Amino acid sequence: MAETGAPAQGQQDANEVDGYNQLSVTLTDSGDSLEAERTISELRGELGALEGEALVGGTTATQLDTNETAQRDLITIIPIVLLVILAFLIVLLRSVTAPVVLLLTTVLSYTAALGISALVFNYILGFPGADPTVPLFGFVFLTALGVDYNIFLATRAREETVRRGPKEGLLYSLVITGGVITSAGIVLAATFAALGVLPLMFMVQLAFLVALGVLIDTFIVRTLQVPAIGVDLGHRFWWPSKIGRGDRWAKHEVTTPGAEDSGPDESADISEDSSAPAAQPR
Repeated sequence: MAETGAPAQGQQDANEVDGYNQLSVTLTDSGDSLEAERTISELRGELGALEGEALVGGTTATQLDTNETAQRDLITIIPIVLLVILAFLIVLLRSVTAPVVLLLTTVLSYTAALGISALVFNYILGFPGADPTVPLFGFVFLTALGVDYNIFLATRAREETVRRGPKEGLLYSLVITGGVITSAGIVLAATFAALGVLPLMFMVQLAFLVALGVLIDTFIVRTLQVPAIGVDLGHRFWWPSKIGRGDRWAKHEVTTPGAEDSGPDESADISEDSSAPAAQPR
């Protein structure tokens, strides 16, 4: 290509940019299609086998590089985030089983929200494609929010397990924290859903994904799935702590509110008085 943008008549007329001769090529496929991206990948592979260095740029090449970078970041960042959260939960809950269960349920809610969102985007809303950074941003938001709800439930469950036992303590903590978690989830989902009115495909997809994931985490994972797993595991849910071995909670009896403030047991006094010998008249 010449400096004027017209085809060069010879090597001496070719436009040189940073030491490279610039060639303009028009693809037969649409620039934003998967076929065009495959053409760019094949072209880079063939040019890489030649002597010297050849660079392939343009709109399709930029889109291809963005997609590949997003996939690489997704594979790298997700394991790091999960390991950091797992270590934090282990230190906070002093257990191994509970943090693993809580983390797996959070990941499960994310994958469910991602799959449902893909079906909605492709077959209902008819989006031409998906922004490659949406899965990563959605994972960060949903994992952070899901772990917050896990902490609310698990910390209270651990306190109640000491007093009430593993099964009753978990169910009692669900009753106590359920209203707070549900209210926070609804407000948060509505806040992210409001971002869907922006005329940007990235914001619409991210808003729908996060809002759906928060609702799944609030009404299914935190309300049904985690308590059901905890009840089935029993004291093993808190392994390997003392609670998990059954050494701590078994020594505590369940006390009802106000039991300590109640007066002396009159029935016991009556029984004691009745057992004592009656006074004989003089």
